[in-house]
Amino acid sequence: MLYYVTLGTNDLDRARRFYAPVLATLGISVLHDGKAESSYGAPGAEDPFLYVTTPFDGQPATRGNGTMIALTAPTRAAVAAFHAAALASGGSDEGAPGLRYAENFFSCYVRDPDGNKLSAVCTRPE
Repeated sequence: MLYYVTLGTNDLDRARRFYAPVLATLGISVLHDGKAESSYGAPGAEDPFLYVTTPFDGQPATRGNGTMIALTAPTRAAVAAFHAAALASGGSDEGAPGLRYAENFFSCYVRDPDGNKLSAVCTRPE
C-alpha cells in the first residue's frame, strides 16, 4: 500500500502557486507549508499523501523519465478543472481531458513547472 509520494522542486514558491489551486480541484488541501516543503492531503487529515520539497541532498531536483502520479478525480468535470487549473498555474499540457484506454477511463495529463508528470482520472460513468 502506498503511504506517500514526494516530488522535488527547484522553486518551492512556484510549486506552491501551482499545486494549491490544481489539487484543490480534486478536494485536496495544503496541510503544511514549511521552509523546505509543502504537504497535501484530504482536508483535516493528519497524514499527507503528497510532499513537494527541495531535495534533501541539496542537488537540483530532476523529473523521472517514465514517472507519473495519477490522482483520482470524483467526476469528469473535476478532471477538466484539474487540467485547466494546471495550465493556468504554470503547468504544461501533456494530454487534454478525454476518454482513453477503456470505456469510462476519463483522464488528462499535465506537467508541473519542474516537469513532473501528473494525471487526473475519473473512471465513473457519466
